[in-house]
Amino acid sequence: MGQDTLENGESNLRVMIIGVGGASCSGKTTLAKHLRSLMPSSFIVHQDDFAPPQHLVPVHPKYGIQDWDDPDGAIEWPRMAQELAYVKRHGHHSDDYKTHDHLNKQTPVPVEDDLMEKWKNRFTEIEDNFKKRGERIVWAIVDGFLLYWEPEVYKPMDVKLFLRVPEKTLKDRRDVRDGYITAEGGMWKDPPGYFEQIVYPAYVKAHQEVFEDGDVENGQLSRKKVSDLILLDGIALNMTEIVEKTCESIEEAVKAIDASV
Repeated sequence: MGQDTLENGESNLRVMIIGVGGASCSGKTTLAKHLRSLMPSSFIVHQDDFAPPQHLVPVHPKYGIQDWDDPDGAIEWPRMAQELAYVKRHGHHSDDYKTHDHLNKQTPVPVEDDLMEKWKNRFTEIEDNFKKRGERIVWAIVDGFLLYWEPEVYKPMDVKLFLRVPEKTLKDRRDVRDGYITAEGGMWKDPPGYFEQIVYPAYVKAHQEVFEDGDVENGQLSRKKVSDLILLDGIALNMTEIVEKTCESIEEAVKAIDASV
């Protein structure tokens, strides 16, 4: 667990990094934002913010169009790893971090008010408990569609979650999306066949080692690459249930810290 001395020297800082992974349109950013609203001392790091500049996005060798999804070229991995190392040490974004998430429209997916209130109170209590023993806990929530590809990115995470949604649902959701505003302010719209030819094959490539026999649709977690990954069924569970299970997993990680103190 990352622990450091605050700049003012008055207490110790503990940063818990919570990874929320899943395919494009799986609900990961929605989940990340619900978590941010529950945790008083929290912020989000969006993996999309580490995509290369639009003119440097690789062109698919077969289809001749830009490939924003292949794990080898879709993310500037050293830059993302450097940001997470900074976050782990300092408990906030670096000055170099810029996000364009707010430029993209997101469809709200509500969660039951009682559950939100319950966990908001619980995380406030957790933060207060850390304060009583001279520590300050900060929650860094990282969401991304390629979160468990590069070890330098996922290994520092204290809780690793993955939202699995079947191909058809992902495609249906992607088809109704208006487009995607890039960091430069341009609008990217999927060309015909982009999901079938590029998005989904890249998703399979990036996660085949995560699941047994490379079965990203129905396979069990392999535990070979990411041994402590927590799988969330994005279809069987509604968003309220997903938030509940996620918060329970984070609470378990906190209990493990308490047990080691």
